[in-house]
Amino acid sequence: MSRLLPKNEHSIDRVVRFGIGAAVLSLTFLGPHTPWGLVGLIPLVTALVGSCPVYTLTGLSTRTAKQTR
Repeated sequence: MSRLLPKNEHSIDRVVRFGIGAAVLSLTFLGPHTPWGLVGLIPLVTALVGSCPVYTLTGLSTRTAKQTR
């Protein structure tokens, strides 16, 4: 499973993604009440999993050498 979803997000990256995802998702319930707020699920899920598919496809990683152990 680790080969399928490699951990490639730094902890700060994950916190920022979680905050942005929660804020955008809240637009579904507060504010304009549009389904576009569901787009917030994408950064929210990637933050919880710790792996970004775009990072995997491009070979990028924000993790430090310490975190890869």
